[in-house]
Amino acid sequence: MSLAHLPSASDALAADARSLGALKAQAGQNTPESIQQAAKQFESLFMRELIKSMREATMKSGLMDSPGGDLGADLLDQQFAVQMSGQPGGLSELIAKQLSRQMGNPEEPVSPKVSTPPKVSASPPAAKAKIAAVATAAYSSHGVAPASASSNFVKRHGDAADRVAKATGLPAGFMLGQAGHETGWGKHEIKQKDGTPSFNLFGIKAGPKWTGKVAEVTTTEYVDGVAKKTVAKFRAYDSYDASFRDYARLITETPRYAQAKQQTSSPLAFASGLQRAGYATDPEYANKLSRAINTTLRLQRAQA
Repeated sequence: MSLAHLPSASDALAADARSLGALKAQAGQNTPESIQQAAKQFESLFMRELIKSMREATMKSGLMDSPGGDLGADLLDQQFAVQMSGQPGGLSELIAKQLSRQMGNPEEPVSPKVSTPPKVSASPPAAKAKIAAVATAAYSSHGVAPASASSNFVKRHGDAADRVAKATGLPAGFMLGQAGHETGWGKHEIKQKDGTPSFNLFGIKAGPKWTGKVAEVTTTEYVDGVAKKTVAKFRAYDSYDASFRDYARLITETPRYAQAKQQTSSPLAFASGLQRAGYATDPEYANKLSRAINTTLRLQRAQA
């Protein structure tokens, strides 16, 4: 992608903690112009996550799973997000109105887009809290989790994965990536009937030989490529550590996964080996899993 096609500084997407902090301070000025600019940025962030999710859900090949390919895709997502934001009748208008109401402003049309961004100044803590709440609500109402979800998940379970990795040789990043994919980065963990956690991070089912606790839930299975809802029994554990240990034992000791466990030099090869062995029925499982593993590996490098 040519640098000439990247968004200008005034239209840049707030994609890191420093930019988001400045964005919150900017909206905290409580002026129509600053609220308009903040609303457009929040819409851009939402659109970026939405585009990324759509691309990952529909991509039919894992050939672009590389650092260069990921960077190019992220830049393209950002460019599209900025271009699609701030349109009349779009999400930014709703966010701007919500911000204005919560900051005590009277109902009135939002000022048109300004050509230069307003100056950033410190904002009161209450204003920052309101802005954060509105942003979170905007993401949640559209089913898109903030980008920090995967980072928090990796931090939370990193130690357990490292311990099992040292004992079994399975890369911690591969296990974390699969656990993140199976649970939606912790947002959709399997629960028992009473609502308590099953600690099952890998979607391992409870077969006839399983003698431990069981969590019975409704899940999606693919039959001849068609998704169907079905009730299934899953293993339940006493801790997340136990879940990682049981997963590693399954992969390293079960003959049908023998090929997959030898292919940990490549996320796509490992994921494809699991799919061929029947780990999941989703026909796109290998591509989705390999992208989740690559996400985890990038986060591990960033957090190191």
